[in-house]
Amino acid sequence: MSMISPSSTVVFHFDIKLTDGSAAESTRVHNKPAKTQLGDGSLSPAFEAQLLGLQAGDKKTFTLAPEDAYGTPNPDNIYYVDRSKFSADAPAKVGSIIGFAMPDGSELPGLVREVVGDSVTIDFNHPLAGQTLTFNIEIVQVS
Repeated sequence: MSMISPSSTVVFHFDIKLTDGSAAESTRVHNKPAKTQLGDGSLSPAFEAQLLGLQAGDKKTFTLAPEDAYGTPNPDNIYYVDRSKFSADAPAKVGSIIGFAMPDGSELPGLVREVVGDSVTIDFNHPLAGQTLTFNIEIVQVS
């Protein structure tokens, strides 16, 4: 059995809970574990540190502050868009998440925060930014 090292590729299930105990996200819902290459920047250094030394079958629960999880909300990621840019398929409704095409061809999800007249406020921060989160993880595979 190999242990997780700073260069491991890890497949793992995770459940994320908010401070009030409600579930925020889980890979178990669709039984699709996450796969990550440590050191590639997709996980925070604090999250990676929690994985080191674990092996397949191990379970662990830990809590991370916002800056160690999805970061703190960045005011530069809030945009104001004209309501005419929205279609009947993707109307500007508070609480809806809409994918916006980026110049490089990727899609970035934005959350509609506010609609006032013809101005729509879109938040491109991660929905869990600014949250203290508890992670329940189960290591599936280490390579």
